[in-house]
Amino acid sequence: MERRRATVAIGIAAALSLFAISIGAPRVRDAVTNDLDAVLDEPGEYQEPVGPDGEPVARFPSVELETALGEVIDSASFIGTPMVVNLWFAACPPCAREMPEFSEVHAEVGDRVRFVGVNPVDDADRMVEFAASVGVAYELYLDPLGRFTDALETVAFPLTVFVDADGRVVGRDGVLDAAELRERLARYFSIPSTRSA
Repeated sequence: MERRRATVAIGIAAALSLFAISIGAPRVRDAVTNDLDAVLDEPGEYQEPVGPDGEPVARFPSVELETALGEVIDSASFIGTPMVVNLWFAACPPCAREMPEFSEVHAEVGDRVRFVGVNPVDDADRMVEFAASVGVAYELYLDPLGRFTDALETVAFPLTVFVDADGRVVGRDGVLDAAELRERLARYFSIPSTRSA
């Protein structure tokens, strides 16, 4: 009986091995272009992409967001120009403190960097009303199901991510003032501020 069990086990193991060989080695594809990046059983060196700070680079998520008018838009459609994406909500005191600073810098560099605000908490009226009260004039979107917030692995608010034109998240920060935001734009995108001295 033992010998029969051993024979069956060997047979199952052999069948599984043949199945694994038949489906081939895992392949890694680029999330945006779907081009083949690597075949994992081929010789070579594979390295996770890194940003300006030498940290691994994440891809900007493709998630449905809503406009204040209820229109649905895929966040991946934002890719194509450098972006500052700020996650915030009205009852968040540090969010409220930094938003006028973001508005100031947006006025300086908004033609070279896309500023996007994403709100996972408030309804459309509260989002628009509060943003207007602190002078925000850049794009605002709702994340009612929190999928975008989750995709960015947000653990605290505010969160600001810096995304290059190819859709790579090259930096992320908590609360920023105008000077710190200008420094990040220069570091990540080589974009100096037009602020007069």
